[in-house]
Amino acid sequence: MRPQVVAHRGASHEKAEHTLAAYIAALDAGAEALECDVRLTSDGHLVCVHDRNLRRTAETRGLVSTMSLAELDELDFARWKNPWADLDDEAPEEDVSHRKVLTLRRLLEMVRDYPQRVEIAIETKHPVRYGGLVERRVVQMLEEFGWAGAGSPARVMSFSWSALQRVERMAPELELVMLIEKAHHWPMLRRVIGDGWSVGPGITELRDHPGLAKRLVASGRDIHVWTVNTKAELALCEELGVRAVISDRPAYMLDLLDGR
Repeated sequence: MRPQVVAHRGASHEKAEHTLAAYIAALDAGAEALECDVRLTSDGHLVCVHDRNLRRTAETRGLVSTMSLAELDELDFARWKNPWADLDDEAPEEDVSHRKVLTLRRLLEMVRDYPQRVEIAIETKHPVRYGGLVERRVVQMLEEFGWAGAGSPARVMSFSWSALQRVERMAPELELVMLIEKAHHWPMLRRVIGDGWSVGPGITELRDHPGLAKRLVASGRDIHVWTVNTKAELALCEELGVRAVISDRPAYMLDLLDGR
């Protein structure tokens, strides 16, 4: 079976990451799943933002955790991707909402309302100001959508083992993915992660440490690999039989896999 193509922060090679525009582009390309990072605002809203500060994606020095949703909504989260867009008189007009901060609720609504099944991989970031509250709010929101049990289109990922433990206690049937940052972390992680958890190594670690790839395959766990953007990287994932490839370029991955 070929791997599932997961859009990393949306179609983030072409569009500004974590914007509505990036996720619409990913779905238009045929992505089978969407990936997002979530953080809590100062007034308790889950928003899709990777970095703790906003320097890179919103050109301001603020921290997500110290700003309200209303304050974040005043920022442009797309300008950094194409700073000269305002000078292009021939560029089509874009919906302003496609450039704003994206809440997890809005993204889940998009997934729910899409005419065919789309899955969503939600990564909780750590360390963060609000600790385990992030996982609690994620599970509560998934419960609202009826997605906290078996058969859910959602899964939760994290580099934090304790974060995934918290999710497992609250929603024991939800799929969990233990992200692996470095190959040498696996010998310790394999002793403590849950029996049914999937694993999520980076493509660089798999490429540079063939032994890790062999050990992960031998573990019998589903493997979700980030961030797969080239033909050679995809070929390695296919060779290993991974379940999902998380890519900035979902359209390109689908072209390679399906010969579109």
